[in-house]
Amino acid sequence: MSTDIVVPALGESVTEATIAKWLKKPGDKVDRDEAVVELETDKVTLEVNASEAGVLEDIVVSEGETVEVGAKLGSIGAGSGAAASSKEAASSDTRAAETKSAETSGSEKGGSTAQLAADASQGSDDDTAVMPAARKMIADNKLDVGKIAGTGKDGRITKQDVQDHLDGKGGAAKPSGGKAEAKRDSGGTMTIDIPAFERPATTDRPKKDREERVRMSKLRQTIARRLKEAQDTAAMLTTFNEVDMTAMKEVREAYKAGFEKKHGVRLGFMSFFIKACVQVLQELPAVNAEVDGTDIVYKNYYDIGVAVGTPQGLVVPVVRDCDRLSFAEVEQTINGYGKKARDGKLSMADLTGGTFTISNGGVYGSLMSTPILNPPQSAILGMHKIQDRPMAINGKVEIRPMMYLALSYDHRIVDGKEAVTFLVRVKEYLEDPQRLLLEV
Repeated sequence: MSTDIVVPALGESVTEATIAKWLKKPGDKVDRDEAVVELETDKVTLEVNASEAGVLEDIVVSEGETVEVGAKLGSIGAGSGAAASSKEAASSDTRAAETKSAETSGSEKGGSTAQLAADASQGSDDDTAVMPAARKMIADNKLDVGKIAGTGKDGRITKQDVQDHLDGKGGAAKPSGGKAEAKRDSGGTMTIDIPAFERPATTDRPKKDREERVRMSKLRQTIARRLKEAQDTAAMLTTFNEVDMTAMKEVREAYKAGFEKKHGVRLGFMSFFIKACVQVLQELPAVNAEVDGTDIVYKNYYDIGVAVGTPQGLVVPVVRDCDRLSFAEVEQTINGYGKKARDGKLSMADLTGGTFTISNGGVYGSLMSTPILNPPQSAILGMHKIQDRPMAINGKVEIRPMMYLALSYDHRIVDGKEAVTFLVRVKEYLEDPQRLLLEV
């Protein structure tokens, strides 16, 4: 009896997904609860696990195709490996027939395919990737792969790389080595003849060998759509300020060892920023609100999104009810989200909602930027790199660790006065961290 593999419920408002990768192939043994296929939605990547142990019988939806919730992806049959052996034997027979046919074809051209493949594989111990068209040219010309420089993505050897290698054997035209000559005419005027530059001979490079077309992932499509939506919908402006990080760095340095020992997580700067933002959002509720048609929706809770970069794109997991969390709980939540993001385990619940967002471009070295709103939110705070700069302190020049802050906001709901006040108040809390504990 077979068990169908179906698309599970994907979360609120998500009705379809794309097959990102099959982790098993037909005939493979599958254990109960073992991941079989990866699905990609517009928000997260998730794995579909086998509900029963057995052998993957068939795959009915290929990688890259879009499926709806409940759709059948494949089936798992009973057995522990017999099916795999049968399919592998059939596959082996097919490959043997194809190899024999290819060798026969190659011998008609004066050499066996096996020999050409061996010639083409010389110097391939470095596992350099070779594009199919390039591999054929290498085999036809009996070239050494190790002597060909790859210019394609991730160092792949393209057809043009092989052609350039072949052209290089005959040498390329070099610029003229002639010298400039000065001459005077009968009137005494001097003219200088400069030899014309001779461009090296080149071949036309086919465009297809220099480009690679890859379909955008569901997540990247959603990011693109939402960012464009923010620009088209909101009256977006950005205001800047800077904060002296001296006091915060001193507090962190003094207590980080004891903090980590007691709570099992490192004390970072993000918890200070989140707690400071919550304090100011309570003072300026418009920054924590959103526009819904002709209404303004004020949020009396503080779910702060923290932008996290992943190989698939930017995601924004939400730290819930930050006004009720301690510094340790904030850091533990962020640390947990970071691990889930790296492992691709973020759920829809982790990414849903949020009343305000903090983005930290400083981890990548950004000194200043203008973050884009995360709709339907009305504001986003951008953190940046901490950099020592000379500052005027009490009439003297001192070197201080400074950070630029940027607040992008929707001018439809947040006035300039509120935006500027928000940054000034956040700056005050961060430069005097004790105020966060006293809430003054």
